[in-house]
Amino acid sequence: MLIAGFPAGAWGTNCYLVAPAAGEECVIIDPGHQAAQGVEDAVAKHRLKPVAVVLTHGHIDHVASVVPVCGAHGVPAWIHPEDRYMMSDPAKAMGRSLGQQLMGDLTVGEPDDIKELSDGAALQLAGMEFSVAHAPGHTKGSVTFRLPEQADIPPVLFSGDLLFAGSIGRTDLPGGDHGEILESLARVCLPLEDSTVVLSGHGPQTTIGRERATNPFLREVAAGLGDGFSPPPRRGM
Repeated sequence: MLIAGFPAGAWGTNCYLVAPAAGEECVIIDPGHQAAQGVEDAVAKHRLKPVAVVLTHGHIDHVASVVPVCGAHGVPAWIHPEDRYMMSDPAKAMGRSLGQQLMGDLTVGEPDDIKELSDGAALQLAGMEFSVAHAPGHTKGSVTFRLPEQADIPPVLFSGDLLFAGSIGRTDLPGGDHGEILESLARVCLPLEDSTVVLSGHGPQTTIGRERATNPFLREVAAGLGDGFSPPPRRGM
């Protein structure tokens, strides 16, 4: 399997291209702010053919390049219905004052072909199966994508802004909910094998085992104490 990732734009949002191997079809995950050129560079370098864009949630730092990327390759974008409005009105998802400051001259909107994700769906794309889990808390429509273990390759979780190395996504923007994100961590992340590689929306890769042992949020959720502790700083827009 080939996973090519790079941090894009002002928020350093990780964009990923996933394919069975170089020279084959691929899926693009979270082409955010200023990600279009990075996508094209990765497509050319690895001789890939994009067939879909999939989105972990609707914040502008994860979707800003969806329209040009989908348009350049004639592919659909997949997003959870509860976050779909953010593609056309991203400022609403951040609160008007913050949203207007961050938006600048960005052009927003939906691509020509948009499809909606649902919890438990199994997306068959580019010869791979992506298992979708609805994971609200950072936003109402946040999801994760999981690829199963294959031969000598461990399972992979594209966690968006649910889980980071050492932290979790912020919950102080419209649609965020601290209780919901803790429930999502317990339901989506804790049951996974320790070997599962976590590729987050921001920051370095990690594993479920490492986060289970060291991430203060995941440790407290596992201990059933999530509602009563003082969290460290969190990442994500």
